[in-house]
Amino acid sequence: MKFDFKKIINDNLPPPDQAPWRQFPTYNFVGGHNDPDSLPIELLTHACTSVLQREGKTLATYSLESGPQGYLALREFLVKKLKRTAEIDCTSDDILINSGSLQSIDLINQALVKAGDTVIVEESNYGGVLSRLNRLGVTMESVRVDHEGMITTELADKLAKLKQRGIKPAYIYSIPTVHNPTGTIMSVQRRQHLINLATEYDTVIFEDECYADLVWSGERPPSLYAMDTTSRVVHVGSFSKTIAPALRVGYTVANWSLMGQLLALKTDAGSGALEQMLLAEYCTEHFDQHVNNLNINLKQKLDTLCQSIDREFGTDATYESPPGGIFLWVKLPAAVNTESLAAFAEAEGVAINPGHEWSLQADATQHLRICFANPSTETIEAGIAKLAAICHREFGVPVHGKNQPR
Repeated sequence: MKFDFKKIINDNLPPPDQAPWRQFPTYNFVGGHNDPDSLPIELLTHACTSVLQREGKTLATYSLESGPQGYLALREFLVKKLKRTAEIDCTSDDILINSGSLQSIDLINQALVKAGDTVIVEESNYGGVLSRLNRLGVTMESVRVDHEGMITTELADKLAKLKQRGIKPAYIYSIPTVHNPTGTIMSVQRRQHLINLATEYDTVIFEDECYADLVWSGERPPSLYAMDTTSRVVHVGSFSKTIAPALRVGYTVANWSLMGQLLALKTDAGSGALEQMLLAEYCTEHFDQHVNNLNINLKQKLDTLCQSIDREFGTDATYESPPGGIFLWVKLPAAVNTESLAAFAEAEGVAINPGHEWSLQADATQHLRICFANPSTETIEAGIAKLAAICHREFGVPVHGKNQPR
């Protein structure tokens, strides 16, 4: 008889997977996958060969002879890139390379929060953050998001009420530039208000900027890190959404009073070296042009998705077309429970993210998050048509089924 580990597995863990992974569903609208046709395979191959021929012997050492903060050439690229795109003034000593932004989040949480602490998050939010904070036993206080990002007047009210109760948040978590899942971009005025409030209440801002390069116009506001004059912002970014998620390379920008502690906590002997070498070699010459081409392709897919939703769901689906990113945040009528819809759809090869996984909103079960980056435009059209047919069959929404007059 096989030993049953279930009887000794720790409590307060995420639900276990029920079966080994086999393959993607036919219509895959979940996760943060990116556009496969935008991957510059030939240039990446050339970059990998070039850097290995030049510096391959450094693979014989931990950290590529660059120290525990990561490959120096990649950090030096980031110093210039962050200055150019986000107005961040930093040095390579202010940057830590991580195994994706999720490791950044885990390290920052280890350093800054403990069970029973309070953090402030945006009401609709990255599911990976919400689940981690839940497992840590942290109390989450939420603030709504609108078309200008976090509503900082609500944040001010929240902070004042917490202070009256003797509570100082461990940090304020925000995705200001291309928010996940809503896609909004926080205005400069609200950014400044957020910084002023964090200073007034002496708390930290945790700025997650993983999607900040995916802006259709190519223009974005300065980062919170750049606008802050008190060094209370910790900034996290990633190459997952600009180059490739499977490379698992993210980074943290912070002053040394936090950086030194993060280094003490990062006990993995260094993130993947070959990925760092490849990215530094490729991005130094090609990053800007690649991102420009990627954004053109992503915007075309978003347009196809919006047209498909309008055609198949009509006014029964509401959304705001985002100014960038890879997600569309859709609201359906109260008759639809998107958790149940996701289960029905999964059985027929359509994968969607139900809203409750990405939000603390009371009506989150009416929302769904659709990732449009990975499927082709043809797959998007067919998948949304199939989703609408399933939704109509199970919930009577849209009111008129496919091919019936509206």
